[in-house]
Amino acid sequence: MSKQCFFKQHNIQHIDYKDTEILKKFLNPHARLLAKKRTDVSATNQRKLATAVKRARYMGLLPYVAR
Repeated sequence: MSKQCFFKQHNIQHIDYKDTEILKKFLNPHARLLAKKRTDVSATNQRKLATAVKRARYMGLLPYVAR
């Protein structure tokens, strides 16, 4: 039995790049995106998550690298 996708579980339709608290849950301590296997997020939402993280980094809301 696999875990359900985080976004389906919490009924989140749109993954927003401005919601950094949710995005940080899917980043490791070095600010890299965690793999789909580790996060149990569906493939569609993993792609949307990656796009949201990239947008947040570009806007300066999330770091590219954490030291």
